[in-house]
Amino acid sequence: MCGIVGYVGRKNAVPILVDGLKRLEYRGYDSAGVGVVHDGRLEVRRSVGKIAALESVLAGEPLQGALGVAHTRWATHGKPCDANAHPHRDCSKSVAVVHNGIIENHAHLRKSLERDGHTFESQTDTEVIAHLIERYADEGLECAARRAATALHGAYALGIVSAQAPGTLLGVKNGGAPLVVAVGPDGLFLASDAAAVLTYTRDVLVLDDGEMAVLSDEGVRVVGLDGHAVRKAATTVPWDAAAAEKNGYPHFMLKEIHEQPHAIETTTRAAADLPGTLGLDRQALQRIDRVAIVACGTSWHAALIGKYMVETLCEIPVEVDIASEYRYRVPLASRSTLTIAISQSGETADTLGALRRAKERGSTSVAICNVVGSSVSREADGVLYTRVGPEIGVASTKSFTGQLVALYLLAVHLGRTKGALSADRASALLGELMEIPHLVQTVLARGGRVMELAPALAPYPSFLYLGRGINHPLALEGALKLKELAYAHAEGYPAGEMKHGPIALVDPKLPVVVLAPKDRLYDKVIGNVEEVRARNGLVVAVASDGDEDIATRADHVLYVPQTSELLTPILCAIPLQQLAYHIAVLRDCDVDQPRNLAKSVTVE
Repeated sequence: MCGIVGYVGRKNAVPILVDGLKRLEYRGYDSAGVGVVHDGRLEVRRSVGKIAALESVLAGEPLQGALGVAHTRWATHGKPCDANAHPHRDCSKSVAVVHNGIIENHAHLRKSLERDGHTFESQTDTEVIAHLIERYADEGLECAARRAATALHGAYALGIVSAQAPGTLLGVKNGGAPLVVAVGPDGLFLASDAAAVLTYTRDVLVLDDGEMAVLSDEGVRVVGLDGHAVRKAATTVPWDAAAAEKNGYPHFMLKEIHEQPHAIETTTRAAADLPGTLGLDRQALQRIDRVAIVACGTSWHAALIGKYMVETLCEIPVEVDIASEYRYRVPLASRSTLTIAISQSGETADTLGALRRAKERGSTSVAICNVVGSSVSREADGVLYTRVGPEIGVASTKSFTGQLVALYLLAVHLGRTKGALSADRASALLGELMEIPHLVQTVLARGGRVMELAPALAPYPSFLYLGRGINHPLALEGALKLKELAYAHAEGYPAGEMKHGPIALVDPKLPVVVLAPKDRLYDKVIGNVEEVRARNGLVVAVASDGDEDIATRADHVLYVPQTSELLTPILCAIPLQQLAYHIAVLRDCDVDQPRNLAKSVTVE
């Protein structure tokens, strides 16, 4: 969740670290801090709040030095405050540690350290790490950090500096929290996400669990926690720093909504040779008789839509699980099960745990993710990348539609491999997909209608979203977007189940957003609209072009072009994203960094 940046080199570390934090602020914005070693001294500046608050502190109390670490926090242990902000130090104030993850045995370690005379200043689990390193300080920083790391239980990525080793930056990773190393012309970098270092280089080393990177004027060494050398190959990030800028948009989210035509086209084009791209042989797919999809949040909604795609095109059963639930039950997975793990970052802790659970049972696995070289992409048997570029806004937009495209492509490929689709049918399906970027552009061009509607809806405290069939998961996603961005109570529900409870909520003060495209369930949805109207509910319909009847039944209509039923959710997702965005702006909410949320959930 949290963001880590480290630097050692020839330049002043502070502006480099702060710039990196700004690029990682989507990972957490409860507090931030910087620790720098200079002239044999370690100095730290910290502040509750966003990076701007830290910059104010640094303006009043400047730092200088060519070695340092920095951190932006999403609070787990201890409330957001200056004392709980990272970096954390040991008793002698010579070691600084920044940490992403959770140390599960921190309470036991703290008690042991307190018995040895260590005094703690925070409520965090992280502070024990600095004190553990101090415990073994006589063995040198590198050895002390390895010994401390082996005592930790949980998921963690660490950045470590010490006044006793003024030219050395350490990075340690274990248990799923991401950490990358990069070499630039003016120094060496450590970061939770390559986005923090793309200004300097696009080539990064991705650390695996149980590894430590030692960055110094001698270059980069990677060792295991047992001290043995590890050989690493660099990964090239497929976008540059400019892709992570707003480019004139008021928010990253709005920019990313408008990037969807290009993102969909790029994902489709990158999968032109899907058998080669996927990395699974034909025999492995031919034996598949069941599919399990695991994901969290918005990716879970994509998975639910993917279920319709795979079952329709492949004629095999699909089970969809929230990853955090799947990993703690006994999954009925086997060699004939294909497990699809979906994660935008490729580092989602619960999704990684679910993937590993399935692999333990012998399941063949495929990852759908957006980050090349991420943990989920490395651990799955095959990988299908959503080539949508960096997504900085916490609320997922282009990653969601990119995942739908990837699931559609995978379903077509699996259908052909299993013999459920003819070559002509598969070609026709792909042809329909090729039209989607243009149709999405058409929907985006109608965004003014959504902006006009938003002021009428913004005052309402609660919303109900309804959909049927493949559009039921989209109702869940639309409600989630409004919750995330506008802090409004919103509930997504299958329209056919409305009479089993939610209809009790319907009155003139409840906007009901109904997904009503012209598909085989259209008449059923119209019946649900009538039930809402009969109780004076306010109806906002997302409908297909040319549907004049819906305008007589709904208070407001947002139109999308007609396309095939399996691809309709991609088009209908756009006005739902825009609606949540504009309502949030009108409510003066922080669109890109909603309260209490972080982009990448790397802890349970």
